[in-house]
Amino acid sequence: MAIGALAFSIGLAACDSPAASQGEAAGVETSTTTLSEADAVTAATGASSVPASAAPAIEGAPTFAALYPGAEADGAPIAANGPSGPGGLITFSTDADPESVVAFYRQRAEKAGLASIMAMNQGEARAYGAAAPGDRGASLQVVASPAEDGQTSVQLSWSAGA
Repeated sequence: MAIGALAFSIGLAACDSPAASQGEAAGVETSTTTLSEADAVTAATGASSVPASAAPAIEGAPTFAALYPGAEADGAPIAANGPSGPGGLITFSTDADPESVVAFYRQRAEKAGLASIMAMNQGEARAYGAAAPGDRGASLQVVASPAEDGQTSVQLSWSAGA
């Protein structure tokens, strides 16, 4: 499951076209849902009730890519530099359900001025992506899926923008 999530995030980052990064693809339909349907799920679940101030900062990450409150990181974040500026990846586990995790990051991304470019529901797994306007803008991708131990396994990747 973790390998699939990693492959999905890498693929999402590689597909950052100028149209998508400018928010023109905000209404793009994914395999099972559209962004407007994801909005309805977020509103119905009240999933964005986690206070933003409770999110621990990740060293070197922009504020929209903070660690989910109460989450336990699987290890140190992996940092990298690229054409879209410094970025990174971290995996962690949390007691929160996948919808709540995605809603939390969606709220943080939108507050930071990023536009939603992708949302996906596949079974109980949830994924979300957002990007700032421009080819070298900031971006965020999150994949959250239930783990066998009852926790939610999360992969969070970001780029701070150039």
